[in-house]
Amino acid sequence: MTYALRRRELLAGGGLLGLVGVGRPTLGAEVSEADVFPVAQTADGKIRGLRSGGISGFRGVPYGAPTGGRNRFMPPRPVQPWTGVRDCLDFGQVAPQAPGDRRHDYADLILNDVQPGGMGEDCLVLNLWTPALDGAKRPVLVRFHGGGFYGGSSNGPGSDGEMLARFGDCVVVTVNHRLSALGYLHLGDTPELADAGSVGMQDLVAALRWVKTNIEAFGGDPGRVLIFGQSGGGAKVCHLMAMPSAKGLFHRAIVMSGPRLRAVERSEAQAASAQLLARLGVPATDLRRLQDLPYRTLLIAQMQIEADARRRGEAPNSFAPVLGDALPRHPFDPDAPPVSAEAPLIVSTVLDERTYRERDFDMSWADAERRFAALVGQEGKDLLARYRADDPKATPFILCARAVTDQTYRRGAALIAERKAAQAANGGAPVWSYLWTQPSPVYGARYGAPHGIDVAPAMHDVRLPLYGPSLLHRRLADQLAGAFVAFAATGDPNTPRLGAWPAYEPKRRSTMVFNESTAVVDDPRGEFRRYWASRAQTARPVTD
Repeated sequence: MTYALRRRELLAGGGLLGLVGVGRPTLGAEVSEADVFPVAQTADGKIRGLRSGGISGFRGVPYGAPTGGRNRFMPPRPVQPWTGVRDCLDFGQVAPQAPGDRRHDYADLILNDVQPGGMGEDCLVLNLWTPALDGAKRPVLVRFHGGGFYGGSSNGPGSDGEMLARFGDCVVVTVNHRLSALGYLHLGDTPELADAGSVGMQDLVAALRWVKTNIEAFGGDPGRVLIFGQSGGGAKVCHLMAMPSAKGLFHRAIVMSGPRLRAVERSEAQAASAQLLARLGVPATDLRRLQDLPYRTLLIAQMQIEADARRRGEAPNSFAPVLGDALPRHPFDPDAPPVSAEAPLIVSTVLDERTYRERDFDMSWADAERRFAALVGQEGKDLLARYRADDPKATPFILCARAVTDQTYRRGAALIAERKAAQAANGGAPVWSYLWTQPSPVYGARYGAPHGIDVAPAMHDVRLPLYGPSLLHRRLADQLAGAFVAFAATGDPNTPRLGAWPAYEPKRRSTMVFNESTAVVDDPRGEFRRYWASRAQTARPVTD
């Protein structure tokens, strides 16, 4: 079936403009239905997508069966194959989760709660963008969303893979999966539910199996799969690197601002599980009753527990991957996981991760002194002076956030890099490091270089508001996204745009620093790295 596009039809149906090929259809051009709505064959059945700006997009593609009822708390089940052609034009459901918090600027900027597709337990879906269904073996970049292990999805604006697929001539995949109590509730030693505490991670393994089975039909190479994610997405990458079932399903990995050294011990997980069961009135002897409750009931009980936890510190962190058969060891403690020794890694942070959690923009230097004293006691005043000397123009707000960033995110990233480098010295794959220091100009640059600032450049998205379409942002996006695509393609992030980027090793600690004059720096922020290491502070889990 073809359509002769005449002026009147183009004006009336302008949605077709720009959908076909790399440009716009001309008057009188013949456009087939397959040009606009491409159809791909998967192992489960045919799916129909939508072509935009030279990229074919498929949204809401199922990689697992719905997770409600008797599938709840169980490992992901296969998709029921279908006949005919299934429309994959719109996003699928996001996992049940508490609504986002938009009470201050930063939440508006990162748009965490803009998640089309609805909510429910039919959430084992992925989205895919490809330049062509032509059998070419392009590198594949699989991104896991942030939001810790409790929120978020791959349906929001920051997860749009079209621009990266176009820029890098690559295939981009983003994934939804089970979260929080529905993905990580430890249910004891009942045989059929013994690994319920890691089913959210098992979902991601199932998504990677789908990629291995189907990606050639979308012009991708199943032998060149990169997994990456920022914040909670990076923490998921850490866990996958320790999962035997994920071995061979990915070949390189990037952890962006999500250093996760340890999973949850079963003994630790028991407390949150007991709280949830008590609130639901479900005895430990009748756990199957949990599969009969509406997911809304479980979600409300979980939110009540998290509200209590939030008063005690940073929440929600009550439910996260638990050690068991599927996850038999901690991600990066006491060393880098042997099961992924052959996979090269990039690990990164940004300069001011912690500003996204704070709102005290107008704090005084006296306030800052009290904050530093709370961190390190009598050394606080001297440590604040060292931070001020390092960046005399920074505000008290920025320096307080930067110190916590160095103590947690940066310390955790350094430990991962060191442990992966030690593995590389014994025959494993190398590790690279980067630090993003270029601040965001929004709101008078009061956030500095905040958590998530490198997400849009990594996706080669120059539209999002942490930067906007400035020439500098475009250059940084070219550099960072170019390195990611090269890494996916070859296992090495070096590109002509960046120049030489040596692998990380403990003597030099070479790190690519992204800013107006992007360049390699040996051991950036080394003074503060050494300080926090000297205090033997193991970075606490960072998954937000």
